[in-house]
Amino acid sequence: MTFTRWLGEFKMSYINTIADLEAQTYGTGARGGFNNQLLKQVGAVAGIHTGHDVSLGVGSGTTAASSLGALYNQVYGQKVWSMLNRECNALSVIAKRPYTSSGWRVLSERPAGGSGNFLAIDVEGSKDAANLGSTTPRADLIGGVPENAGLDTVADGLASIAPKYEQLFTSPKIVAHQFEFSELAMEMAQIDDGIGDIRAQMREDMGKHHAEVQNLMLVMPLEFYNADTNVSSSATVDTIERNYTSLNKVVSSKEELDAMATANLLTSATANEVNNLYGKDRTSASYLDAQVTFGDSYASADARQLTLTVLNEMIRLLRVAGGSPKVILTGYDTLQTISDLLQAQERFMDRKEIVPTVNGVRGVKGQEVGFRVSTYYDIPMIPVAAMASTGVNSACISDMLFLDTDHLWMSVMKPTQYFEDGISNGNPFGVGTLGNKALYRTIAEVGCSYFKGQGKITNLL
Repeated sequence: MTFTRWLGEFKMSYINTIADLEAQTYGTGARGGFNNQLLKQVGAVAGIHTGHDVSLGVGSGTTAASSLGALYNQVYGQKVWSMLNRECNALSVIAKRPYTSSGWRVLSERPAGGSGNFLAIDVEGSKDAANLGSTTPRADLIGGVPENAGLDTVADGLASIAPKYEQLFTSPKIVAHQFEFSELAMEMAQIDDGIGDIRAQMREDMGKHHAEVQNLMLVMPLEFYNADTNVSSSATVDTIERNYTSLNKVVSSKEELDAMATANLLTSATANEVNNLYGKDRTSASYLDAQVTFGDSYASADARQLTLTVLNEMIRLLRVAGGSPKVILTGYDTLQTISDLLQAQERFMDRKEIVPTVNGVRGVKGQEVGFRVSTYYDIPMIPVAAMASTGVNSACISDMLFLDTDHLWMSVMKPTQYFEDGISNGNPFGVGTLGNKALYRTIAEVGCSYFKGQGKITNLL
């Protein structure tokens, strides 16, 4: 909950949705009830400097002191934020939520029957009724009670039981990219055979880079978490945690990480570190394990051919675990392999229209918008150029991530914003150079509340 003041009055605003967060960050719908402050009343976009600065009541824009809007440019920040959610990549398909809490609770164990995909029953259990509510209860102690059973009577099978919960937590990650251009470069770009407005060109190119890097963070290979002995005091496994948590780390398991360590894809120390997720350790918290299939091992000889059986097995595992995959992320090579498999059987992949939004992937039946993508069992398959290829065998193709985005999201504290100041704004002393400095910045982090509903297939040929 935040408080915003203008025109001598207080207005209380609640951030309940990502749209509320965007409205607060970019000013949409604030001050006087304008639907979009980036538009003039006549329908034309306001000027990038004086026009929209004055319309927002910031100042005349004629002096360094009054041109405060140059320090925080709403137009360019919003342009990049929109680009993040309209490009068909890993970041665009994940639902965005406001960062309202640094922690959340997950169900780690049933009231009885363990924490696996199936209810665990001890067929040869002890005759002692004290195992009521245990992780492996007797088949006759899972709810059936005699007539007129006494409350809190273990012998009658009606003692109190309760599920177990765990608290997960994370911290927002800051992703920022700074760039600069000199006064001379800005002037020379206007003459000779220059590109014209060098500032506009660099804003666009740096904005694309800002989006591309965030996408790469989400599909970062686990091998990149390995400690690098060439790095001075801080190992890669520590500093890489400044990035968004990779989906490959979220959608993983202790078994997979142990196998990667055995195959020397990860060091043992790195595998132990990657097992730490949201303040818990996978080695003692099986509820953090996703559905991962990699064959018998990550040895080169154990890399297996991608078949429809492998795909169908993963979907079955997820359904049994209560998951409902909304999207499959993979590389172009794997997508081509699936297409070849289906065509060999005279079957063809379905295709459907999707629109990546702040709420994740959504279908757009009957609308000529969005992206047309291949589907498998009606699950959209999104190709990601930077998708990891896990395996010792050099012929391995890209991994496949099966994501249930109802339980996997991006918590956004600050959508992408653009900052700039310098000599063009009458303030070279602020940046300490005869030029301008600029910055794109986004604050967010990945969250997951149900790990067994997420899946990954690796070590594929």
